[in-house]
Amino acid sequence: MKWRGISITLRLTVLFSFVSTAVLLALGLLIGKSVENHFIEQDMDLMTGKIHLVANLLEKVQNVADLDALPGLLNDSLVGHHGLAMRVVRPNNQPLFSTADAQFPPPLLNRDSVKRIPEPQIWQQTTSFGIQPQRGITALLPSGVPGMSPLLVAIAVDITHHEHFMASFRKTLWLFITLAAVIVSMLGWVMVKHGLAPLKDIRQGAAVVTANRLNYRLNVDSFPVELAELAEALNHMLARLEESFQRLKDFSSDLAHELRTPISNLMTQTQVVLTRARSDEEYREVLVSNAEEYERLARMIGDMLFLAQADNGLILLHRESVDLAKEIHELFDFFDALAEEKKLSLSLTGNAQVTGDKLMLRRALANLLSNAIRHSPTRGDIQVAIQKTDATTILTIKNKGETIATEHLPHIFDRFYRADPSRHQNGEGAGLGLAITLSIIRAHGGAIDVQSGIDDVCFEIHLT
Repeated sequence: MKWRGISITLRLTVLFSFVSTAVLLALGLLIGKSVENHFIEQDMDLMTGKIHLVANLLEKVQNVADLDALPGLLNDSLVGHHGLAMRVVRPNNQPLFSTADAQFPPPLLNRDSVKRIPEPQIWQQTTSFGIQPQRGITALLPSGVPGMSPLLVAIAVDITHHEHFMASFRKTLWLFITLAAVIVSMLGWVMVKHGLAPLKDIRQGAAVVTANRLNYRLNVDSFPVELAELAEALNHMLARLEESFQRLKDFSSDLAHELRTPISNLMTQTQVVLTRARSDEEYREVLVSNAEEYERLARMIGDMLFLAQADNGLILLHRESVDLAKEIHELFDFFDALAEEKKLSLSLTGNAQVTGDKLMLRRALANLLSNAIRHSPTRGDIQVAIQKTDATTILTIKNKGETIATEHLPHIFDRFYRADPSRHQNGEGAGLGLAITLSIIRAHGGAIDVQSGIDDVCFEIHLT
């Protein structure tokens, strides 16, 4: 099984168990080594004490007779020290004193290998009681006899008791460490399970979220700090989904409503015509009317495709230098007939060059001018102003007209939105013009805003 497929609980439990077991093992090794060193220090204190005793006795030896009397003194010094062995060797390698069953390995009695500072060595010897481990040291000690070479003194201590104690101690220690590792692993699993319980709450909360229940939110205050940010991010995601679903629902409803009208007109006119025979002129009038409805449907579908591309960032801009004043004047000429019909005055002040897609910017400006002409009263005026700053170009289109209510302003750029629903009956478009304008301005990295005064409406575009 791949590590990636293992649960977080098992991962953390294994990691926690591994770390805790490693710590316990290191602690066990440290304790075992410390106890063993303590026994070594005890044995060394005992043996070096006897070395100093022998050295003191040898200093008092002044002649051969004193040297011959030395074994008795050495024997008395070992009274009460069970398990302690000693051997004293003359300069001619003849033994001067040796305890019963004293067995020393030959390398330990080699004068050439004796070091100035004694170092302990361990070996095993066979006695009547069986095999016994020994720890011993050797030293060369001078005597008080003039001209005599130093004597070799070897001392060993039986460490059978120490070995048995260390074997029992290690067994108990490793058993304790094993049990502790198992208990710690179980406690680690319980703690990890408890610590990850909030994730289960998040999973259960996410399970109840459906398309009809997007208003569900997690209680951020009930989660620990580490998961509070995750819960808050999920709440933000749910809020965005709820908003997107609501917009999609509204868009679908509005779209169905907008498409129903021209389709209903087409069906009604066609059914009426088919009720009886008609003249060529009457058929021609019906076809002309149907063609108008088809054109309206085509424009609506084209606008919807454009907005869909804009929402997904699929609009490709053809960057070039655009003279805003020139484009505005050309649009004035284009809308001149409509403006003349309502006796409107069109004026422009200022000029600026921007970089962008000329056709798209022209379409956005045309939508705004068309909207201003449609909603301006007779004999009104439409004022266009261009202002260039260091980093931004500001273009405003102001027209006289009815005040747009404050509650309508945040939705003025929504698709199919109309501040006055009665205008839909007048065939004033599908309500996508301002939405398309907003998409074009945003695609150019700009922003657009609308303000409504007592008797005027002003659209303000910011382009970088």
